[in-house]
Amino acid sequence: MRWRNHFYQATTNGSPAGEIPVFLINQHRVDGVGDAEAYIARLKDSQRVMTEVCASLMAAAEAGVVAPAFTFGPVEADTRKILTGAPFSLGEDSAIWADFRKKVSGLTAPEAEKSRLLSEGRAALLGPFKAGYETFLATQKDLKGLARGNRGAWALPDGDAFYAYRLKGSTTTDLSADQIHQTGLKELARIQGEMRAIMATVGFKGSLQAFFKELKTNPKFQYPNTAEGRAAYLKDANGYIAQVMAAAPRYFLRLPKAPLEVRAVEAWRQETASVAFYNRPAPDGSRPGIYYVNLADMTQVLKPQIEGISYHEGAPGHHFQIALAQELQGIPKFRRFGGYGAYSEGWGLYSEKLGKEMGYYADPYSDFGRLSLEAWRAVRLVVDTGMHAKRWSREQAISFFRDNSLLSERDIVKEVERYISNPGQATSYMVGQLKIFELRARAQKALGARYDIRDFHDAVLKDGALPLDVLETQVDSYIAAAG
Repeated sequence: MRWRNHFYQATTNGSPAGEIPVFLINQHRVDGVGDAEAYIARLKDSQRVMTEVCASLMAAAEAGVVAPAFTFGPVEADTRKILTGAPFSLGEDSAIWADFRKKVSGLTAPEAEKSRLLSEGRAALLGPFKAGYETFLATQKDLKGLARGNRGAWALPDGDAFYAYRLKGSTTTDLSADQIHQTGLKELARIQGEMRAIMATVGFKGSLQAFFKELKTNPKFQYPNTAEGRAAYLKDANGYIAQVMAAAPRYFLRLPKAPLEVRAVEAWRQETASVAFYNRPAPDGSRPGIYYVNLADMTQVLKPQIEGISYHEGAPGHHFQIALAQELQGIPKFRRFGGYGAYSEGWGLYSEKLGKEMGYYADPYSDFGRLSLEAWRAVRLVVDTGMHAKRWSREQAISFFRDNSLLSERDIVKEVERYISNPGQATSYMVGQLKIFELRARAQKALGARYDIRDFHDAVLKDGALPLDVLETQVDSYIAAAG
């Protein structure tokens, strides 16, 4: 409760304005007239939601917490895209109107009834829905004048204590900012050593930074910035997922019942969406898990990284962990649907390396891409703590990222801005991954010939998301029982 006003609610990492259409389009099914009427009711109720969001934003501002200056332009742009197109303006249907029309047209109902639903939906969009969004835009305009640059958590009221709280929540440990910072530097040095070994294998003679530049600028490592290029990316990502699913029974005792799809982020929210992320399935498996990738600019998407990202966001990463947790029975909902970043993101990062153990990354450039993703997470430890505890500037963080990662310029900026907007969250990935590997090594040493990777993975996944100390207790129990 002490920190309830310290969280930024509308940033380049997501906005309430985008959350409503995402929910309605991806999760609100319309299987009957009653479902369509519920959709309309939610369109109308968006005005109440936005009014409450704006009140919360203003309360935070009164407490001295306003989002960083860089967030306001993208949030406004994506919000206006939601109100672009029919029925709000001339042109093609807006994303939300197109979705509602498609769902209503697919109903088995009299045409008169469909016409009524469309009329009421259109009125809801032009009335309370639009009014709520305009209220949000007006509030954002007022808050923009109160923004105080692009500083880290240290600049907030009681900022150092808030960041310590965020680190504890994100890592589920008592690690200090300095300990996390030093871990990042140590891991980065290890990973870059492995990177240089691959550079020698492919015969590259220059520096690590020169190799980064080669991968970022050589057209053979990019897809065309066209619809065909985006389709090719999605096809390749689906191929990586398919090969994991075929081999998964050799590594896992249980597989998710829900299917997994790969989709491009919708155009209307590309500026406030992450590089890639996972959208959980319906608990009963009727709606798939979705591995989303932001393909706004294909010149900024690197082929060598696609394989590792697919294993992290899709299978055996978030889909195996999150979808399986939702299937658990006899436990409270907070354990089925809640989460701990160090566990879930640690598992995602662990899965990237597991892909290599499963025999993938046959191409050395793709294996370099895997290492670049791991380095990205080590950089996160350094940059997040640098900005929020050591008072690095946004520009200093971008420079460190540029020197030590393969990410494109666009993604580097988006990443740094994400860390500013969500202090501490970026530290969860590598802290969690290191703990899972530590526990696996412990199990292998203790069990010897009795060790089975399927049993270890089941011990990690069978209870849903856990704080890392509780996960350690559960793995120790598995070791004792197996021994």
